[in-house]
Amino acid sequence: MNKAIFYHAGCPVCVEAEQRFVTALNPSDYQVEEVNLGNEKGRISEAEKLGVTSVPALVIGGTPFHINFGASINDLK
Repeated sequence: MNKAIFYHAGCPVCVEAEQRFVTALNPSDYQVEEVNLGNEKGRISEAEKLGVTSVPALVIGGTPFHINFGASINDLK
């Protein structure tokens, strides 16, 4: 099973991205971990190392896919 990480900040843009993209991933193909960087600031450096520059972002196979623009990762620090 593939792993995907959905980084977000709980903002309206992030919630919409979750509803449109994360729920569209087939659960038999992807194990999705959701990380609210607004609440889990200790994981911001992890997201940055994976190339996340803004949220919402979905990381699949180590590649970040930025969805719309909710907030810069620098704003979450």
